[in-house]
Amino acid sequence: MTAPDPFPAPAVTPERELTAPVSLTLPNGRLNPAAVGFARSPLVDTSGIGGRHGWGRNKRWEYWNVITPTHIVALTISSLDYAAVHEVWVFERASERSWGRGATVIPSRDMVLPGSLGGGIAIAHAKDLAITVTPTGDGGVWRLHAAIPDASFDITVTRPAHHDCLAVVVPWSTRRFQYTVKDVALPASGTITTEGVRHDVPAGSWAVLDHGRGRWPYDVAWNWGAGAGVLPDGRSIGLQVGGRWTDGTGATENAVIVGGVLHKISTPVRWSYDLAAPLRPWRVTGGGLDATFTPFYDKRSAMNLGILSSRTDQCFGEWTGTFTWTDADAADGDAPDAAGTHEVAFAGLIGFAEDVHNRW
Repeated sequence: MTAPDPFPAPAVTPERELTAPVSLTLPNGRLNPAAVGFARSPLVDTSGIGGRHGWGRNKRWEYWNVITPTHIVALTISSLDYAAVHEVWVFERASERSWGRGATVIPSRDMVLPGSLGGGIAIAHAKDLAITVTPTGDGGVWRLHAAIPDASFDITVTRPAHHDCLAVVVPWSTRRFQYTVKDVALPASGTITTEGVRHDVPAGSWAVLDHGRGRWPYDVAWNWGAGAGVLPDGRSIGLQVGGRWTDGTGATENAVIVGGVLHKISTPVRWSYDLAAPLRPWRVTGGGLDATFTPFYDKRSAMNLGILSSRTDQCFGEWTGTFTWTDADAADGDAPDAAGTHEVAFAGLIGFAEDVHNRW
Protein backbone atom coordinates (compact mmCIF):
# COMPACT_ATOMS: atom_id res chain seq x y z
CA MET A 1 0.00 0.00 0.00
CA THR A 2 1.26 3.47 -0.89
CA ALA A 3 1.67 5.86 2.03
CA PRO A 4 -0.57 8.94 1.83
CA ASP A 5 1.00 12.16 0.56
CA PRO A 6 1.84 14.25 3.66
CA PHE A 7 1.36 17.45 1.63
CA PRO A 8 -1.66 16.74 -0.60
CA ALA A 9 -2.09 19.05 -3.56
CA PRO A 10 -5.15 21.25 -3.69
CA ALA A 11 -7.90 20.02 -5.98
CA VAL A 12 -7.19 20.93 -9.61
CA THR A 13 -9.81 23.40 -10.81
CA PRO A 14 -10.04 25.72 -13.83
CA GLU A 15 -7.78 28.76 -13.56
CA ARG A 16 -9.37 31.80 -12.05
CA GLU A 17 -8.29 35.39 -12.55
CA LEU A 18 -7.11 37.33 -9.52
CA THR A 19 -8.26 40.95 -9.56
CA ALA A 20 -7.42 42.19 -6.06
CA PRO A 21 -4.29 42.12 -3.88
CA VAL A 22 -3.82 38.88 -1.94
CA SER A 23 -1.16 37.27 0.26
CA LEU A 24 0.58 34.18 -1.11
CA THR A 25 0.82 32.61 2.32
CA LEU A 26 -1.33 32.09 5.40
CA PRO A 27 -0.01 33.04 8.87
CA ASN A 28 1.22 29.46 9.33
CA GLY A 29 3.33 29.72 6.17
CA ARG A 30 1.20 27.44 4.04
CA LEU A 31 -0.34 28.34 0.70
CA ASN A 32 -3.27 30.73 0.84
CA PRO A 33 -5.99 29.09 -1.31
CA ALA A 34 -7.30 32.56 -2.22
CA ALA A 35 -4.01 33.27 -4.04
CA VAL A 36 -4.25 30.39 -6.49
CA GLY A 37 -4.89 31.71 -9.99
CA PHE A 38 -3.42 34.14 -12.49
CA ALA A 39 -3.35 37.92 -12.75
CA ARG A 40 -2.50 40.57 -15.33
CA SER A 41 -0.48 42.59 -12.82
CA PRO A 42 1.67 41.64 -9.80
CA LEU A 43 -1.09 41.54 -7.19
CA VAL A 44 0.34 38.87 -4.90
CA ASP A 45 2.17 39.76 -1.68
CA THR A 46 5.04 37.30 -1.25
CA SER A 47 6.61 38.77 1.88
CA GLY A 48 5.83 35.52 3.72
CA ILE A 49 8.46 33.61 1.72
CA GLY A 50 11.67 33.30 3.72
CA GLY A 51 12.46 33.14 7.40
CA ARG A 52 11.71 30.07 9.50
CA HIS A 53 8.73 28.77 7.51
CA GLY A 54 9.86 26.17 4.98
CA TRP A 55 13.55 26.90 5.44
CA GLY A 56 15.63 25.17 2.79
CA ARG A 57 12.72 25.04 0.34
CA ASN A 58 12.31 28.82 -0.06
CA LYS A 59 13.44 30.05 -3.49
CA ARG A 60 13.53 33.74 -4.34
CA TRP A 61 14.93 35.33 -7.46
CA GLU A 62 14.97 38.13 -9.98
CA TYR A 63 16.06 37.26 -13.52
CA TRP A 64 16.27 39.83 -16.30
CA ASN A 65 17.17 39.20 -19.93
CA VAL A 66 17.62 41.90 -22.56
CA ILE A 67 18.12 41.18 -26.27
CA THR A 68 19.39 43.95 -28.56
CA PRO A 69 20.23 43.79 -32.28
CA THR A 70 23.91 43.30 -31.34
CA HIS A 71 24.01 41.80 -27.83
CA ILE A 72 22.21 39.65 -25.28
CA VAL A 73 22.63 40.35 -21.56
CA ALA A 74 21.23 38.67 -18.47
CA LEU A 75 21.42 38.96 -14.70
CA THR A 76 20.27 36.71 -11.88
CA ILE A 77 19.98 37.51 -8.18
CA SER A 78 18.74 34.54 -6.17
CA SER A 79 18.51 33.02 -2.73
CA LEU A 80 17.95 29.31 -2.12
CA ASP A 81 17.94 29.81 1.69
CA TYR A 82 21.21 27.96 2.23
CA ALA A 83 23.01 29.58 -0.74
CA ALA A 84 22.92 32.67 -2.89
CA VAL A 85 23.36 32.04 -6.61
CA HIS A 86 24.03 34.98 -8.94
CA GLU A 87 25.09 35.44 -12.55
CA VAL A 88 25.94 38.18 -15.05
CA TRP A 89 26.25 37.31 -18.74
CA VAL A 90 27.01 39.45 -21.80
CA PHE A 91 26.96 37.94 -25.31
CA GLU A 92 28.03 39.55 -28.59
CA ARG A 93 25.78 38.16 -31.28
CA ALA A 94 28.00 38.70 -34.35
CA SER A 95 31.17 37.11 -32.93
CA GLU A 96 29.50 34.80 -30.38
CA ARG A 97 31.99 36.04 -27.78
CA SER A 98 30.70 36.11 -24.24
CA TRP A 99 31.68 37.55 -20.88
CA GLY A 100 30.21 35.94 -17.82
CA ARG A 101 30.63 35.52 -14.11
CA GLY A 102 28.64 33.36 -11.71
CA ALA A 103 28.81 33.11 -7.95
CA THR A 104 27.49 30.52 -5.49
CA VAL A 105 27.77 31.96 -1.98
CA ILE A 106 27.34 29.59 0.98
CA PRO A 107 25.79 30.55 3.31
CA SER A 108 23.63 33.12 1.56
CA ARG A 109 24.88 36.64 2.26
CA ASP A 110 25.76 40.02 0.72
CA MET A 111 22.44 40.24 -1.10
CA VAL A 112 19.05 41.92 -0.80
CA LEU A 113 15.77 40.78 -2.33
CA PRO A 114 12.51 42.66 -1.71
CA GLY A 115 9.61 40.79 -0.15
CA SER A 116 7.39 41.46 -3.17
CA LEU A 117 7.94 42.61 -6.73
CA GLY A 118 8.69 46.33 -6.86
CA GLY A 119 9.02 46.52 -3.09
CA GLY A 120 12.57 47.83 -3.19
CA ILE A 121 16.01 47.50 -4.68
CA ALA A 122 17.56 44.07 -5.31
CA ILE A 123 21.32 43.82 -4.73
CA ALA A 124 23.97 41.13 -5.10
CA HIS A 125 27.69 41.35 -4.40
CA ALA A 126 30.30 38.62 -4.78
CA LYS A 127 33.89 38.39 -5.96
CA ASP A 128 34.16 40.21 -9.32
CA LEU A 129 30.36 40.61 -9.55
CA ALA A 130 27.98 43.43 -8.63
CA ILE A 131 24.29 43.72 -9.53
CA THR A 132 21.56 46.20 -8.65
CA VAL A 133 17.97 46.21 -9.87
CA THR A 134 16.15 49.41 -8.99
CA PRO A 135 12.41 49.99 -9.49
CA THR A 136 11.36 53.61 -9.89
CA GLY A 137 8.07 55.46 -9.86
CA ASP A 138 5.08 53.12 -9.68
CA GLY A 139 7.04 50.09 -10.83
CA GLY A 140 6.74 50.91 -14.52
CA VAL A 141 10.46 51.63 -14.90
CA TRP A 142 13.39 49.44 -13.87
CA ARG A 143 17.10 50.22 -13.95
CA LEU A 144 19.38 47.22 -14.37
CA HIS A 145 23.06 47.63 -13.54
CA ALA A 146 25.60 44.82 -13.55
CA ALA A 147 29.39 44.71 -13.63
CA ILE A 148 31.97 41.94 -13.98
CA PRO A 149 35.57 42.09 -15.20
CA ASP A 150 35.68 43.48 -18.78
CA ALA A 151 31.90 43.84 -19.12
CA SER A 152 29.03 45.84 -17.65
CA PHE A 153 25.63 47.21 -18.56
CA ASP A 154 23.32 49.98 -17.45
CA ILE A 155 19.87 49.45 -18.95
CA THR A 156 16.50 51.06 -18.32
CA VAL A 157 13.40 48.94 -18.92
CA THR A 158 10.03 50.65 -19.32
CA ARG A 159 6.67 48.95 -19.06
CA PRO A 160 4.27 50.77 -21.41
CA ALA A 161 1.03 52.05 -19.91
CA HIS A 162 -1.72 49.41 -19.78
CA HIS A 163 0.74 46.61 -20.59
CA ASP A 164 -0.24 43.31 -18.97
CA CYS A 165 2.18 40.82 -17.46
CA LEU A 166 1.46 37.20 -16.55
CA ALA A 167 1.45 36.47 -12.80
CA VAL A 168 0.63 32.89 -11.79
CA VAL A 169 0.47 30.94 -8.53
CA VAL A 170 1.36 27.28 -9.12
CA PRO A 171 0.17 24.91 -6.33
CA TRP A 172 2.02 21.62 -6.06
CA SER A 173 0.66 21.24 -2.52
CA THR A 174 -0.21 23.30 0.53
CA ARG A 175 3.52 23.46 1.44
CA ARG A 176 5.09 23.50 -2.03
CA PHE A 177 4.03 26.29 -4.36
CA GLN A 178 5.43 29.04 -6.56
CA TYR A 179 4.46 32.57 -7.55
CA THR A 180 5.96 33.59 -10.87
CA VAL A 181 5.71 36.87 -12.77
CA LYS A 182 6.70 36.71 -16.43
CA ASP A 183 6.80 40.20 -17.94
CA VAL A 184 7.62 40.11 -21.65
CA ALA A 185 7.91 42.52 -24.59
CA LEU A 186 9.25 45.39 -22.48
CA PRO A 187 11.19 48.10 -24.37
CA ALA A 188 14.77 48.63 -23.19
CA SER A 189 17.39 51.35 -23.64
CA GLY A 190 20.83 52.11 -22.22
CA THR A 191 24.42 50.97 -22.74
CA ILE A 192 26.51 47.81 -22.71
CA THR A 193 30.29 47.98 -22.28
CA THR A 194 32.71 45.22 -23.21
CA GLU A 195 36.48 45.59 -22.83
CA GLY A 196 36.13 49.35 -22.66
CA VAL A 197 33.96 49.65 -25.79
CA ARG A 198 30.52 51.16 -25.29
CA HIS A 199 27.52 49.83 -27.24
CA ASP A 200 24.13 51.54 -27.28
CA VAL A 201 20.92 49.63 -26.58
CA PRO A 202 18.75 50.97 -29.42
CA ALA A 203 15.05 50.97 -30.20
CA GLY A 204 13.92 47.46 -31.01
CA SER A 205 15.60 46.00 -27.90
CA TRP A 206 13.38 43.91 -25.64
CA ALA A 207 13.53 42.85 -22.00
CA VAL A 208 11.86 40.02 -20.11
CA LEU A 209 11.52 39.62 -16.35
CA ASP A 210 11.22 36.37 -14.43
CA HIS A 211 10.33 37.16 -10.82
CA GLY A 212 9.93 34.16 -8.54
CA ARG A 213 8.98 33.55 -4.92
CA GLY A 214 7.97 30.18 -3.54
CA ARG A 215 8.73 26.87 -1.85
CA TRP A 216 9.94 24.23 -4.29
CA PRO A 217 10.31 20.46 -4.43
CA TYR A 218 13.91 19.26 -4.37
CA ASP A 219 14.03 17.78 -7.89
CA VAL A 220 12.27 19.61 -10.70
CA ALA A 221 12.53 20.16 -14.47
CA TRP A 222 10.96 22.76 -16.70
CA ASN A 223 10.70 24.39 -20.11
CA TRP A 224 10.44 28.13 -20.54
CA GLY A 225 10.22 30.20 -23.69
CA ALA A 226 9.69 33.90 -24.40
CA GLY A 227 9.78 36.18 -27.41
CA ALA A 228 8.98 39.76 -28.39
CA GLY A 229 8.55 41.84 -31.51
CA VAL A 230 6.19 44.03 -33.50
CA LEU A 231 3.28 42.98 -35.71
CA PRO A 232 2.86 44.47 -39.19
CA ASP A 233 0.16 46.81 -37.84
CA GLY A 234 2.62 48.27 -35.30
CA ARG A 235 1.35 46.55 -32.17
CA SER A 236 3.82 44.81 -29.89
CA ILE A 237 3.52 41.08 -29.33
CA GLY A 238 4.98 39.02 -26.51
CA LEU A 239 5.10 35.24 -26.25
CA GLN A 240 5.30 33.45 -22.89
CA VAL A 241 5.23 29.64 -22.68
CA GLY A 242 6.27 27.06 -20.10
CA GLY A 243 5.93 23.40 -19.37
CA ARG A 244 6.54 20.31 -17.22
CA TRP A 245 6.89 22.02 -13.84
CA THR A 246 3.20 22.99 -13.81
CA ASP A 247 1.89 19.56 -14.88
CA GLY A 248 -0.97 18.34 -12.72
CA THR A 249 -1.40 21.59 -10.78
CA GLY A 250 -4.27 23.09 -12.78
CA ALA A 251 -2.08 26.13 -13.53
CA THR A 252 -0.08 27.09 -16.61
CA GLU A 253 2.31 29.93 -17.39
CA ASN A 254 1.22 30.23 -21.03
CA ALA A 255 -0.01 33.42 -22.67
CA VAL A 256 0.36 35.71 -25.66
CA ILE A 257 0.29 39.47 -25.14
CA VAL A 258 -0.97 41.41 -28.16
CA GLY A 259 -0.81 45.20 -28.03
CA GLY A 260 -0.31 45.00 -24.27
CA VAL A 261 -3.39 42.80 -23.70
CA LEU A 262 -2.82 39.38 -22.16
CA HIS A 263 -4.55 36.36 -23.67
CA LYS A 264 -4.20 33.51 -21.18
CA ILE A 265 -3.68 29.97 -22.46
CA SER A 266 -5.06 27.82 -19.66
CA THR A 267 -4.22 24.46 -21.22
CA PRO A 268 -0.74 22.89 -21.23
CA VAL A 269 1.18 23.40 -24.46
CA ARG A 270 3.15 20.67 -26.21
CA TRP A 271 6.91 21.05 -26.57
CA SER A 272 8.76 19.20 -29.34
CA TYR A 273 12.56 19.43 -29.63
CA ASP A 274 15.71 17.32 -29.56
CA LEU A 275 17.92 18.07 -26.57
CA ALA A 276 20.72 16.09 -28.24
CA ALA A 277 20.60 18.64 -31.08
CA PRO A 278 19.23 21.80 -29.44
CA LEU A 279 19.98 24.10 -32.40
CA ARG A 280 17.43 22.29 -34.52
CA PRO A 281 13.99 23.98 -34.58
CA TRP A 282 11.73 23.62 -31.53
CA ARG A 283 7.94 23.59 -31.76
CA VAL A 284 5.36 24.67 -29.18
CA THR A 285 1.66 24.08 -29.86
CA GLY A 286 -1.65 24.11 -28.06
CA GLY A 287 -4.34 26.46 -26.81
CA GLY A 288 -4.48 28.27 -30.16
CA LEU A 289 -0.70 28.68 -30.41
CA ASP A 290 1.35 27.13 -33.20
CA ALA A 291 4.93 28.40 -32.88
CA THR A 292 8.29 27.33 -34.25
CA PHE A 293 11.50 28.46 -32.59
CA THR A 294 14.69 28.52 -34.66
CA PRO A 295 17.79 28.86 -32.45
CA PHE A 296 21.10 30.45 -33.35
CA TYR A 297 22.96 29.90 -30.05
CA ASP A 298 22.79 27.52 -27.08
CA LYS A 299 23.91 28.88 -23.71
CA ARG A 300 24.68 25.64 -21.96
CA SER A 301 25.57 25.60 -18.27
CA ALA A 302 25.89 23.03 -15.52
CA MET A 303 26.74 22.98 -11.82
CA ASN A 304 27.17 20.02 -9.49
CA LEU A 305 27.89 20.63 -5.81
CA GLY A 306 26.63 17.24 -4.66
CA ILE A 307 23.16 17.78 -3.24
CA LEU A 308 22.89 21.04 -5.23
CA SER A 309 23.06 20.74 -9.02
CA SER A 310 21.63 22.27 -12.16
CA ARG A 311 21.76 21.79 -15.92
CA THR A 312 20.45 24.35 -18.44
CA ASP A 313 20.23 24.58 -22.21
CA GLN A 314 18.98 28.08 -22.96
CA CYS A 315 18.75 28.59 -26.72
CA PHE A 316 18.39 32.02 -28.31
CA GLY A 317 16.70 32.55 -31.65
CA GLU A 318 13.47 33.62 -33.36
CA TRP A 319 9.84 32.59 -33.02
CA THR A 320 7.47 32.34 -35.98
CA GLY A 321 3.87 31.17 -36.05
CA THR A 322 0.24 31.98 -35.41
CA PHE A 323 -1.99 32.53 -32.41
CA THR A 324 -5.76 32.14 -32.50
CA TRP A 325 -8.18 33.00 -29.71
CA THR A 326 -11.81 33.78 -29.09
CA ASP A 327 -12.61 37.00 -27.28
CA ALA A 328 -16.05 38.51 -27.60
CA ASP A 329 -14.82 41.82 -26.18
CA ALA A 330 -12.04 42.26 -28.77
CA ALA A 331 -10.22 44.27 -26.12
CA ASP A 332 -7.02 44.54 -28.13
CA GLY A 333 -8.65 46.04 -31.21
CA ASP A 334 -8.84 42.91 -33.39
CA ALA A 335 -12.16 42.48 -35.14
CA PRO A 336 -13.30 38.86 -34.80
CA ASP A 337 -14.50 36.84 -37.75
CA ALA A 338 -18.07 35.59 -37.99
CA ALA A 339 -17.30 32.89 -35.43
CA GLY A 340 -15.86 35.40 -32.95
CA THR A 341 -12.31 34.22 -33.56
CA HIS A 342 -9.18 36.38 -33.73
CA GLU A 343 -5.86 35.40 -35.27
CA VAL A 344 -2.44 36.99 -35.56
CA ALA A 345 0.54 35.73 -37.53
CA PHE A 346 3.99 36.62 -36.24
CA ALA A 347 7.53 36.20 -37.48
CA GLY A 348 10.98 37.12 -36.26
CA LEU A 349 10.11 37.42 -32.57
CA ILE A 350 13.49 37.50 -30.85
CA GLY A 351 13.70 35.40 -27.73
CA PHE A 352 14.72 32.09 -26.22
CA ALA A 353 13.60 28.59 -25.26
CA GLU A 354 15.14 26.49 -22.52
CA ASP A 355 15.26 23.06 -20.93
CA VAL A 356 16.29 23.03 -17.25
CA HIS A 357 16.75 20.34 -14.58
CA ASN A 358 17.52 21.40 -11.02
CA ARG A 359 18.21 19.54 -7.78
CA TRP A 360 18.08 22.30 -5.17
